[in-house]
Amino acid sequence: MTRCVLITGGAGFIGGTLVRQILAETDWFVVNLDKMTYAANPDLPGEFAGNQRHRFVQADIADEAAVRDIFASMRPDAVLHLAAETHVDRSIDGPKPFLDTNITGSFVLLETALQYWKSLHGAARDNFRFLHISTDEVFGSLHATGTFDEDTPYAPNSPYSASKAASDHLARAWHRTFGLPVMVSNCSNNYGPYQFPEKLIPLMIIKAERGERLPVYGDGQQVRDWLHVADHARALRVILTQGRPGESYNVGARCERANLSIVEAICDQLDALRPLKDGQKRHSLIQFVTDRPGHDRRYAMNSSKIESELGWRPQLPFDRGLAETVDWYLANSAWWQPILARRYAGERLGLTQPAAARSS
Repeated sequence: MTRCVLITGGAGFIGGTLVRQILAETDWFVVNLDKMTYAANPDLPGEFAGNQRHRFVQADIADEAAVRDIFASMRPDAVLHLAAETHVDRSIDGPKPFLDTNITGSFVLLETALQYWKSLHGAARDNFRFLHISTDEVFGSLHATGTFDEDTPYAPNSPYSASKAASDHLARAWHRTFGLPVMVSNCSNNYGPYQFPEKLIPLMIIKAERGERLPVYGDGQQVRDWLHVADHARALRVILTQGRPGESYNVGARCERANLSIVEAICDQLDALRPLKDGQKRHSLIQFVTDRPGHDRRYAMNSSKIESELGWRPQLPFDRGLAETVDWYLANSAWWQPILARRYAGERLGLTQPAAARSS
């Protein structure tokens, strides 16, 4: 069905992948709303400049007037809300932007969408959807066994995850209280092309390629469930078209890996592709550094609901996905080198001491 979808954060890592998929594989019209913060891909608006099914709008989701204007002029059939501040370390250094965007911005979107939805009639009202995209970090940390499911109690441990938990609660409240047809998805760690190089996988690829020290937090045994961004984008499309309002869906790849094992795999691949001139093995570049304050030990997602009810499953095995991601960053240094030169030089963030350490 032809539809107009409003994608917030559409110039970001996940949002950009979703925009590319929709324009390549559907006949939908995309309204791409992005504030263009440091982590946005500045090349993405130009990438689709000639596409008649893509309109880019630079605006802040917390700007009520701008958001109202977009709804009034573009008349979207659905909202995919991805816009967010997402980096845990940055939320430790400065929580306020996370509250402004993730909480206040989500409120503005939900309230504007509600008033817009109330103005619709017939099929337009019945078919409207608001998909709020969130993270597994809202659930807190797991022990050595068990997984997060849709009924796991929230227990966020960082300013970032707390701000996302708050926005999740707002989304559910706007459905339960006001009837807005909202769905919520919570995903595991994404990886793939175009990811801003402050995140683990691109940062380790770039540093290892350059022969620099590879900082690993704590003992490196923090475990994450790794999901390729293209699989996540496909999941979001399935939830949008087949999901039930009022429901939440966990999206993961059943692919648990310790951070240290990820870094070691990147080292091995780069040693095979681009050996260092001095013959040094990149494993020797690994350096264990002070752990992140409040660092969650393990995340693991139970995706049975989206698999059984909506028929989605991840398609890309992790080993192949990681190899393709390494290849992409090696082949696209022209994309990430300007980022390192102008916006983020690979420095350590989030070294604020936890409260227990400050009081001791």
